[in-house]
Amino acid sequence: MAFTALIPARLASTRLPNKPLALIGGLPMVVHVAHRAKASAASRVVVATDSADIALACSQHGVETVMTRPDHPSGSDRLAEACSLLGLPEEACVVNIQGDEPLIDPALINAVAALLQSDSSASMSTAAHAIDCEADFLNPNVVKVVLDAQDRALYFSRAPVPFVRSSASGWQSGATPPALRHVGIYGYRVQFLRQFPSLTPAPVEQAEALEQLRALWHGFKIAVHISHSAPGPGVDTPEDLARVRALMG
Repeated sequence: MAFTALIPARLASTRLPNKPLALIGGLPMVVHVAHRAKASAASRVVVATDSADIALACSQHGVETVMTRPDHPSGSDRLAEACSLLGLPEEACVVNIQGDEPLIDPALINAVAALLQSDSSASMSTAAHAIDCEADFLNPNVVKVVLDAQDRALYFSRAPVPFVRSSASGWQSGATPPALRHVGIYGYRVQFLRQFPSLTPAPVEQAEALEQLRALWHGFKIAVHISHSAPGPGVDTPEDLARVRALMG
């Protein structure tokens, strides 16, 4: 199973300045992410950044980096440039791991890569897990995904979907199909990743502020791996950082 793990990392974070360089147990957070990725089956792990400070921190800990332009409008644009700079072939597979996920499970990285490689009709792969509480189901910051019979994505939404009509809130524990929380890890075929930034943004993408809807709107398929449990918490705020520091000792 040959694939490249790409970790986009930028310093521009409004809620937690210099987030990728935040120290956890003496190591920058982005280095922790890279170490997790190196524990997967990835043949290569690269941090894609526009920051000399991030590149320096990575090099000090033996993590490969590639310098990308600072003006990319989205992470997928940055990844597309990284693929070109790294000379990855069109048929290669890459897995995009967020730079603020220091507890990412290497097995999840492998599963997303393997799913893309086994489903020739899919241009992308991602992951999800069953939602186990009503509060998450109703929370617009928790992205939901609805699947077809082959576990490919039909739609991603911040709305509570699928809505159980017999329930006042739409939530029902143990419902079939279960409500699924989308996990922000993606596998891409390099050919598609290079094409993606040129695709016209979709109205539903702009309404929901969910970039992956552009792929569905243009008719591309996204295969979804269902994990049995939720991933470790990511880091968006100072409170998240304190929680992860406590978990990682």
